[in-house]
Amino acid sequence: MQVQLGEEGEALQKEQSILEAVAYRDTWGRGTDSYLHMMYERLTLMRDLLSDKGSIYVHCDWRMVGSLRLLGDEIFQILENTISWKRSSIAAGVKTQWRNSQDFILFYSKSGNHIFYPQFGNYSESAKKHFSYKDGKGIFQLVPLLGSGRSSGETGQTWKGIDPNKLGKNGMHWLKSPFVLEELDKSGLIYWPGKGKVPRLKYYLDEAKGPYVSDFWEDIPPINSMAHEYQNYQTQKPEALLDRIIKASSNEGDLVADFFCGSGTTLAVAEKLGRRWIGVDLGRYAIHTSRKRLIQVQRELHNAKKPYRSFDVYNLGRYERQWWQLERLKGADEEHRKIVLQFYRATPLTNSPNPLLHGKKGSAFVHVDRIDGIFTCEELKAVAGAAQSVGGRELHCLAWEFEMELALKKQSVEAETGLDIKLKYIPREIMEPNRTECQFFEAGYLEAKALKKGKKVDVELIRFSPALAEAPEAEIVELRKRAVSSPFDFVDFWAVDFEWREGKPFEHHWQDFRTRKDRSLKTKTDIGWEYRSKGRKRICVKVIDVFGVDTTTVIETEV
Repeated sequence: MQVQLGEEGEALQKEQSILEAVAYRDTWGRGTDSYLHMMYERLTLMRDLLSDKGSIYVHCDWRMVGSLRLLGDEIFQILENTISWKRSSIAAGVKTQWRNSQDFILFYSKSGNHIFYPQFGNYSESAKKHFSYKDGKGIFQLVPLLGSGRSSGETGQTWKGIDPNKLGKNGMHWLKSPFVLEELDKSGLIYWPGKGKVPRLKYYLDEAKGPYVSDFWEDIPPINSMAHEYQNYQTQKPEALLDRIIKASSNEGDLVADFFCGSGTTLAVAEKLGRRWIGVDLGRYAIHTSRKRLIQVQRELHNAKKPYRSFDVYNLGRYERQWWQLERLKGADEEHRKIVLQFYRATPLTNSPNPLLHGKKGSAFVHVDRIDGIFTCEELKAVAGAAQSVGGRELHCLAWEFEMELALKKQSVEAETGLDIKLKYIPREIMEPNRTECQFFEAGYLEAKALKKGKKVDVELIRFSPALAEAPEAEIVELRKRAVSSPFDFVDFWAVDFEWREGKPFEHHWQDFRTRKDRSLKTKTDIGWEYRSKGRKRICVKVIDVFGVDTTTVIETEV
């Protein structure tokens, strides 16, 4: 991914995480076979989750459409259409085959009793020429009121002196009942030509829905870099594509799911169309891109005085570490600590004075947190107490994840114990096969303060130190310098919850973020939050850097 940095939007190449690398390896490591195995498992799960009235649309290119069609036919059984999406009339020049300019969308239903609403496109200029008549109501064309074949029912009755059974070789019939024809005539919607000719219905251009959309879509171009919706995300689909699909196969309030959500196009369109939605992705950067995009959708709907809903972001597991522990370490946590200490260039303590102290690096004691945990403040106090009890002066705590605001809380622990404490992320790179070294980065640090003016409260960012845990290794030296000289360049998004409490979900009472076109960022809120009651209030401030890593702190104020 190309990640933008600072107000000038300098581009950095973001490397994939180990989780993304493992997912890619499991998907394509054995070529097409492993990809199809992955898709078979996931499509089967999606079928089980799908409503009986639901549909599924599977997008692919010309390389995989045949194989995925066979999988889909077996799993879903009811193929409604294979849609051809003409992405572009321009394709890379080739000398040995026809240019590839279309992708495919396999459209399946679960029961055949699925929701479906026909969609209509726009008339071409040549089609509009058929609307060649004009009256006081507008431009119209003429459409038939009679169909071939006699009728013995009411549509075969004489109306306005015209007997449809006597017309044509085999007779004809009215396409509407005489009662409806009478009402249409009273409304001036029937065109009466010269003597001896049959009447026809007026079809006005401003009432025309447009031509019926078939299974060949050539009216939706791919995303270009100048588009308002462009997210600089390689696999991004145009909103018009998802708009057509969601309108055709769901109602307002229905639930739409995208299990490979990428830049969040499906979710953004679903929100604009009043649908509920679930989005899933493995990549931290994809989730962050989707979150910013959905907040922008909320802003646009708010400015247009249209309804919108809140949403939440969930981390459902620590898959990459669990995979590594099971596959490589055979489930052993002690083996995990041994490997971490080895990469950290620390010496394991075989006869440790305390089970919480696992190694030493120079004069510093080293603690390695468990592989499936979040290192908490209570754990920090216990480890610091252990290091203090054996005369330690420096403590390094290595963990995969840290409790919210721990970087701030450690200052009070340092004051109590006299220790110099460093909190460092265990890098994902240690899970890579054949890896021999990697860098450990300190947890991000965030400092903010409350600004009171009368009854109103705002928040200002004071200091920020990005973790750089997801930063590209090739540029880490320069990025470290930049993090010291211009730390706010790394802030991509920040939000404030003025009513924060332990155990309560974070609420975005205010947020600001950089966009591709507007790289500016406020460092002070402008909401003027007013509390309903007096007393001591806790405010949670969350910052997410350009690599998708979040750093959080909690401040207090008296009102």
